[in-house]
Amino acid sequence: MLSQIFTLLAWLAGPVTLLAVIDDWFLRPRRRLQAHAAAATEPVWARAVYLALPVVIIGAILRLLISERLDFSLVLVLVLFAAAAVWALDRLLLAPARARAASRAGLEPANQPLPVTVDYARSPLPVAALVLVLRSFVFEPFRIPSDSMMPTLQEGDFLVVNKFAYGLRLPVLNTRILELGEPQRGDVVVFHFPPDPAVNFIKRVVGLPGDTVRVRDDQLIINGLPVPLVDEGRYSDGCYLNMRLSTEQLGTHRHQTLSCHTIDDLRAAPVATCKRYIQQSYQCDDASRGVLPDRNDTITDLVVPPGHYLMIGDNRDNSLDGRFWGFVPEDHLVGRAARIWLNLPLGRSGWPDWRRFGKRIE
Repeated sequence: MLSQIFTLLAWLAGPVTLLAVIDDWFLRPRRRLQAHAAAATEPVWARAVYLALPVVIIGAILRLLISERLDFSLVLVLVLFAAAAVWALDRLLLAPARARAASRAGLEPANQPLPVTVDYARSPLPVAALVLVLRSFVFEPFRIPSDSMMPTLQEGDFLVVNKFAYGLRLPVLNTRILELGEPQRGDVVVFHFPPDPAVNFIKRVVGLPGDTVRVRDDQLIINGLPVPLVDEGRYSDGCYLNMRLSTEQLGTHRHQTLSCHTIDDLRAAPVATCKRYIQQSYQCDDASRGVLPDRNDTITDLVVPPGHYLMIGDNRDNSLDGRFWGFVPEDHLVGRAARIWLNLPLGRSGWPDWRRFGKRIE
């Protein structure tokens, strides 16, 4: 419901802003000059436009924030360009015209108010520039949209992504201009999804360039050596039922994984314990383990090509990852996930899990 409201406000933002600009730059100054001897009154439609303007702008911003296909750096660059263009246009053309019109009407040009839309455009310039620099070269926020990294990350976690861990890149172009490091085995990485680069994904680095990787019964085998995996019992959270919980040592990272010996889909009929707005349950039954192959095992070795990485989710049987769509090129990397700064489970009913705030990502 909220997403639909934000979408509607985003669609209204364009025409409302255009009406405000036309009135604020051309019609409103005339009304003020004509009524300088008396109190200037705004038409009802103009008052409605100026009241709606901040509402639709905030709605459009919120819609952008929840979008999974948003190139936020491009949005910031466009905002900076538009704000600078408005400021320059007003300073070079509109402000002198307002001053001349005020002088002809016998008013003091310096006392004429700045148009609201010009003030809106001028105010965010330094803030937008600072955010663009920080987001492009230092840290970037990221929202977990799915369960593919459970139990390490949960849907509704908001992360801080370290942008300089793998080198500094130009915003929008994503061209690396300074090498500072390379992904290490076990890093949790945000990257542009190769089949659709407009979408950002998050997975764990399993294979480095030149590695040979196979998955057998949900255990990673890298360059012929099984990755240490310790069974920790069963995991249930009301929606995931009877999953196998394990601790994996991948490089320097020690983390937990979820798995289940699956032949068909894990999805099961909704159960009352699943507190999600869209109730979807996952039931694990390992009865065929050791008898039939797991459907998520890799039948052949995956050889990681130069300049690429193999990414796999910690939720081994509910993750759309490199086992199915291939490898991630180096120039698709966004950054390394560092910490959880907020937990807001939009897909689940209930309160944020305060214990996750500030948690380091292993």
